[in-house]
Amino acid sequence: MRVDEHVAWERDFPVKYLVVHEDEDGRDEFWGRCAGVEGMFLDKVPPPREVLTLRGCAPEGLLRAALVPDGAASALLGDLCVEVWDEEQPVQWWSLVDCVVVAQRPNRADPALVDVVVGAGVEEEEPWVRTLSATPRFQLFAGPTGPTVPVGRCLAVDGLFATRDAPAPTPLTLIGCEPAEPLLAVLRRPRKWERAWAGLWALDRTGRVMYRHPVGLRIETARPSVLGGILLDIELADGGDDRPPLSARHVWETWWRGVPVTRNRWAPLSAEARSQWLDLTAVGMSGQGPDRSGGVHHLDGTYVTDAPGLHCALGEALAGPGGYYGREWNAFRDCLHGGFGVTAPFTLVWRHADVARRALAQDIWDPERGLSYFEEIVQVLEAFGVTVVLR
Repeated sequence: MRVDEHVAWERDFPVKYLVVHEDEDGRDEFWGRCAGVEGMFLDKVPPPREVLTLRGCAPEGLLRAALVPDGAASALLGDLCVEVWDEEQPVQWWSLVDCVVVAQRPNRADPALVDVVVGAGVEEEEPWVRTLSATPRFQLFAGPTGPTVPVGRCLAVDGLFATRDAPAPTPLTLIGCEPAEPLLAVLRRPRKWERAWAGLWALDRTGRVMYRHPVGLRIETARPSVLGGILLDIELADGGDDRPPLSARHVWETWWRGVPVTRNRWAPLSAEARSQWLDLTAVGMSGQGPDRSGGVHHLDGTYVTDAPGLHCALGEALAGPGGYYGREWNAFRDCLHGGFGVTAPFTLVWRHADVARRALAQDIWDPERGLSYFEEIVQVLEAFGVTVVLR
């Protein structure tokens, strides 16, 4: 599907979204275009807090430190991942969101182990349709991203498999929509399509796709648009998960004007908004040309006060304003393997490096080695053959 064939219409306002459906052969089909969308930006509601017990736990790393009664370690564990294993492999993944140690006591059956009572929000990640073994194993890991950092194992997690109500979907409304024939067919027979999905492609003012978002096709209402003419306003019952947060609205307004051409446009943003900035850089990551190595790249560290800011600055240093070179640790490592425009060996001159060193000093990325996120990024660069000059 050629986007440029659908981005212009004879109206006083621009096309800002395309409705796109992937056919059975994986090809993108044009289903409609819209002047706007209401409900695209939505702050995620955290899961309700629950009390769980990590029973028969052999703690390691971060968790072990939290249980030492010396007052030095924090009981705030952040997000933990629980892997549920059968005899051979993991079969389920759960997130304990914003996990906090509430209490601890020796395990009754084995005093060498400990029962750890925690408070957390509980979310199931990538569920398998598979029967658990009679004696599952539970592996615990720190953090939702980054290198795997084990923090222990346990015999059971009391309360993990409780029945939970799924959160009600939040609707989303297509404003000023001009449906193509496939979408008109959905409007004529909505029940046939209510379990199907489509994509909303957000455009900048040049017609470039700057974001893709999946939405359910269950239609609540379709009525003449507030913008008049033959356009429709179509309310979808399920606007999809993982919508950009409200803080992204300002970021999108900046990018709607076109890919940034000057550096540090992200600098005034919060850490959350900087993460949304990185999401928009990732849309064009496949178009950065063949890899080149050698040369000197300059990183302006003046505004690197958090991890998203570090990746914004790295992207600009290596791929130019609005450029992509990873939005978190794993993606950054992927970029260093090649295929994203720049590959080692090269020299990275990092000016004002002390800003990041101080700001990320408490962001311990590798608890076993005590490395901060700043130190870990420098080590990864050097391991891939980059000469890092800190100034």
